Amino acid sequence: MKILVAVKRVLDYNVKARVNAEGTGIDLANVKMSMNPFDEIAVEEALRIKEAGKADEVIAVSMGVSQSQETIRTALAMGADRGILVETEEELQPLAVAKLLAAIAKREEPGLVIVGKQAIDDDSNQTGQMFAALMDWPQATFASEVEIDGDKMKVTREVDGGLESINVSMPALITTDLRLNEPRYAKLPNIMKAKKKPLDTMTPAELEVDITSRLKVLKVEEPEQRKAGEIVGSVAELVDKLKNEAKVI
Repeated sequence: MKILVAVKRVLDYNVKARVNAEGTGIDLANVKMSMNPFDEIAVEEALRIKEAGKADEVIAVSMGVSQSQETIRTALAMGADRGILVETEEELQPLAVAKLLAAIAKREEPGLVIVGKQAIDDDSNQTGQMFAALMDWPQATFASEVEIDGDKMKVTREVDGGLESINVSMPALITTDLRLNEPRYAKLPNIMKAKKKPLDTMTPAELEVDITSRLKVLKVEEPEQRKAGEIVGSVAELVDKLKNEAKVI
């Protein structure tokens, strides 16, 4: 069985995001980029499934600018077998990513596709679900535990009320939640080996996928700075401030 894992190049979670001068998005010039944390969990889970003898190959896939090769190489250093980059300078929205991933899945015919539940840059939480719909596959979102038995899979999901266990048939899609696992660190020898692992590059045109944006960002601005708290002398004063200043009651 092949496992396809989607990995995205995003602003490192330790870096404070700043709006660019034009107010059209986040300034990404000369800042540290890294793999989306939820995608690291997805790669780790794929590797654990392979190490358990239930998969033969792990393929890391990324879409975006040429620098996304670095993100794929990180996945290869963790233990993935090969990588695929769909290179484009265009901004990719979730539907476009889902279509590209579906096109690759039809070529590779994996038994399982694992993606992070969301990316920390846009927080859309849409790509996995859209992919499953395009492929007409079962989906298990927000996974915190995965058990594979033949062509069946039991997934424990994080839901609002606690945990939910579902059984799905494979091929299927999983989106990973934070508590699924703890991603491994890539060791130096593996980082060196990753440079020699195969990485194929293609374009959306080669996959015959339309990546036209359906949404347009009109303006991006930073949130207002939070004001300092204030100590009040009585309940009556508190109610007055909530009513007349904060206007929340």
